[in-house]
Amino acid sequence: MITIDNYLDNHYIHRSNWLRAAVLGANDGIISISSLAIGVAAASTTREPIVLATVAGLVAGALSMAAGEYVSVSSQTDIEKADIEREMMELKENPNEEQDILGQIYEKRGLKKETAMQVAKELTEKNALAAHIRDELGINEISQANPIQAAIASGAAFTAGGVLPLLVILFAPVKGMEYWLYGFTLIFLIILGATAAKTGGSSIIKAIFRIAIWGTIAMVLSAIVGYLFGVNI
Repeated sequence: MITIDNYLDNHYIHRSNWLRAAVLGANDGIISISSLAIGVAAASTTREPIVLATVAGLVAGALSMAAGEYVSVSSQTDIEKADIEREMMELKENPNEEQDILGQIYEKRGLKKETAMQVAKELTEKNALAAHIRDELGINEISQANPIQAAIASGAAFTAGGVLPLLVILFAPVKGMEYWLYGFTLIFLIILGATAAKTGGSSIIKAIFRIAIWGTIAMVLSAIVGYLFGVNI
């Protein structure tokens, strides 16, 4: 017998929050650190300035990603809490009207009016607030995000992604460093895109193409800036 838990395990939407934060962090770490390093490498004849710029960018980027994700998700959470409190007040002051609203929601989704009102009545009797949070406000366990969890995931993912080009910088020849970085970064991005697509159940080819194209654009523009405005360091 198929249960709802088993059914949901076969879908990928419940992974969307942490997967989004992790992929965004890793992708940003790889591309931004590689682009920064390529820009410096294009204007440098020694390894030290490239390493220094990369490490500084890695630390600043990881902290910025974590802080930005925390603030963003916290703002979302605050809005959700305010809406829930407002809904609690409305249920207390106008329970019948709120039940009618719930019925109208189900009716718009395709139920007959009598069925929609019956469903609204039964759900209201069981847990009115939960029904309104889910069906009127559109808030559920999948869409809700944890600010701390999101911040840690983004910061850690950025660091993991940014360390990869740093390793290339430490071991690749200084001469032609930008080309080594570009080549390895494309490999890193392809692996990331394929892994994210596989985890999320989406098209691997489409994910790889998308992430490789935008990564290439960022690195090429950074190299151009390095060549045009850089001086030998």
